[in-house]
Amino acid sequence: MTVIAVAGGAGKLGRAIVEALVEQGQHDVVVLAREVNTIMIRNIKNKIVLIPAVPRPKIPKEPELWLWTTDTSRLAAVLETNKIETLIQAAEKSVSTKRYIPSFPIAQSKLDITAALEATSTLEYTAVLNGYFADYWVAPKVKSYQDPLLLVVDIPNNFAAIPGSGNELVAFTHTFDVARFVAALVGAPKWEKESYIIGDKVSWNQFVQYAEEAKGTKFTVKTDSVEELKKGQITELPSNPHLYPFFPKEMLQGLFSAFGRIFAEGAFDFKPKHTLNKDFFEVQARKVKDLIFEAWKE
Repeated sequence: MTVIAVAGGAGKLGRAIVEALVEQGQHDVVVLAREVNTIMIRNIKNKIVLIPAVPRPKIPKEPELWLWTTDTSRLAAVLETNKIETLIQAAEKSVSTKRYIPSFPIAQSKLDITAALEATSTLEYTAVLNGYFADYWVAPKVKSYQDPLLLVVDIPNNFAAIPGSGNELVAFTHTFDVARFVAALVGAPKWEKESYIIGDKVSWNQFVQYAEEAKGTKFTVKTDSVEELKKGQITELPSNPHLYPFFPKEMLQGLFSAFGRIFAEGAFDFKPKHTLNKDFFEVQARKVKDLIFEAWKE
């Protein structure tokens, strides 16, 4: 049986992937993690082996080992400082590791990680591209390990700040749907360099409409122009201030305005020639409307 190691598998997306792999039951699963809680151990029973991933990941000597890395912030730092062996380098040096799926936190890290993978001579890899996580607007009402992080639409407070026209389509996928596609992908005989997952594509105007229908109330809707977003100016959502002790207002608004500009420019309107949805039709991703109604229907 193939061994799949999930770096960051005790975390958020990684934990969802671990659960999907264990439920599938076709692979032995190894979690590369610094720590894990007892609830997780109880839920996944005996199919998980914990391996400390700091400072150097120790790779089990199995016939074949595939790595999905979700601890991207640390991996990005490793690649940037180049002071310790990266997971990619460790995977290439392992005689048993054949395949690798990276995860990208920011654009520059994506370039760095892709370059590192291209430089390897032994690893087959694919980058999974799934758009924006739908979890942020429906957790914890819909099961997710992601923390709610609202931008554009503040459903609890019936408020929205639409970037640009609001008509550009945005790809959304729930992390547990991403996890089920990844669980199917690891068994595929061949990987493309990029693997797209399209859970659903809706515009922000449609998103607001779904939320209004679910809650049975009209939202207060503001608009941020592209020019304002380019200047880092963005309408504050009612839910934002409680984040400021952890994420200073200037930094948060800078981040959200950057995403707003990306949304307004249509960069999240993925139009790939091929998707994992077509390869694995048995995996049905949930629609944004269904997720919103499940979480917020009154």
